[in-house]
Amino acid sequence: MDFEFSEEYRILQKTAQEFARKEIAPSVTADERARHFPRDIISKMGELGFFGCPIPEKYGGNNLGFLAHAIICEEIARVSCSLGVSLNTQTMGTSRTILEFGNEDQKSKYIPKLVSAKWLGCFAITESDAGSDVAAMRTTAIKEGGHYRISGSKAWISFAQVADVGIVFAYTDPKLRHQGMSAFILDMHAPGVSCSPDQGKLGWRSAPTAEIFLDGIKVSASQLLGKPGQGFAIMMRCFDNIRLTAAARAVGNCQALLDESLKYATQRVQFGQEIARFQMIQETIARMVVETDAARLLAYRCASQKDKGVSNNTREISMAKYFASDVASRMADEAFKILGAYGCSGQYPIGRLLRDAKLHQVLDGSSNIQKRIISTDALGYRKAHN
Repeated sequence: MDFEFSEEYRILQKTAQEFARKEIAPSVTADERARHFPRDIISKMGELGFFGCPIPEKYGGNNLGFLAHAIICEEIARVSCSLGVSLNTQTMGTSRTILEFGNEDQKSKYIPKLVSAKWLGCFAITESDAGSDVAAMRTTAIKEGGHYRISGSKAWISFAQVADVGIVFAYTDPKLRHQGMSAFILDMHAPGVSCSPDQGKLGWRSAPTAEIFLDGIKVSASQLLGKPGQGFAIMMRCFDNIRLTAAARAVGNCQALLDESLKYATQRVQFGQEIARFQMIQETIARMVVETDAARLLAYRCASQKDKGVSNNTREISMAKYFASDVASRMADEAFKILGAYGCSGQYPIGRLLRDAKLHQVLDGSSNIQKRIISTDALGYRKAHN
């Protein structure tokens, strides 16, 4: 395996770093405190092609691949996990899903607008009683001639209230359970579509999140993504893709926590010397460095597999998502200890980074679900690669 970045990847990484430093960092603290959604920054990301890495040029992408996508996501999340969410709403959860399962008309209509960020996207799976147990969803899509009537609600949907396009999952035949699910491309401005106020989150406060209410929405059969009953298979592929982004986003969070810990430890003086001179601090820093790199390599492995054509690498993605999320949470606790009382103040970003870190373990597939996928595969009860 080659662990060295090509010149193209190094340039891409530097571009993303510079963008995050100049465009995101100056306002990130104020935006998070105000729960402000910086639409203008999302537009600039689209102009730079950040959302088009795993998308062919034919549909407005740059075809740089999944590893390029992971690199960009890490660097953006290193400054703002909230804006890291957009790499899923614009790319993996929407554009890439339409690319893999949509027809030519759907691809041509939606993907260029999403990767350019002229349109904002969302994907709606979760419901109040259907989180990890997706089969418990109650949203239905009833066929009526040449259209469907979609009724139900979705919860904790990122970008819901700002989205122009949504991929919505519903039962077209509830009696068939998993085999009765279907996916639809929904105009989020259509009559009967409404959203709650922002649900409010512990972290990622600049990424709007809301419930979606679908009051008998009339959707043309042409908006069906894939085939009737294919929704669960589409959902599983979507999960693999968005969890790659989630792993890279957690790695960016880890690196930010490490950056702040190193900075503070070499500046803070106690007992006549920098606290970085104390072995207890050095031991903590060592673990943070190693675990961040390990999480990064797990995420990069998944992206590299996909770039080589391995579309179904569920086990490796679950490993990367679980480990990176767990590391981010642990590192947040350790960084908070290193800063001590200053970690509680608004003078340093550790409080924000800690809040952001805790969300990785529950969003885009909880850590417990990832451990279940990994363990049942290892035990042979249910292979992750079907």
